[in-house]
Amino acid sequence: MERNKRKVREGRVISNRMEKTIVVAVERRFRHPRYEKIIRRTSKLYAHDDKNECRIGDKVKVMESRPVSKLKRWRLVQVLEKAR
Repeated sequence: MERNKRKVREGRVISNRMEKTIVVAVERRFRHPRYEKIIRRTSKLYAHDDKNECRIGDKVKVMESRPVSKLKRWRLVQVLEKAR
């Protein structure tokens, strides 16, 4: 039996003040159905960072997981780029 693929998103860390938790801003872009303008929408994902390795501004990859807490449904996969 094979389980379904989990969602993977890339985004920037906007907060790391909590213990073992980061907040990742994920931006999606789409074209408005009527006006054809490209629109940017941002979602905030709470992700589990087991080693507390992320800093604000890091570009990270997160993957969907089982609920870790009330808000956390994602986990850190890797840090793609460190903040300057």
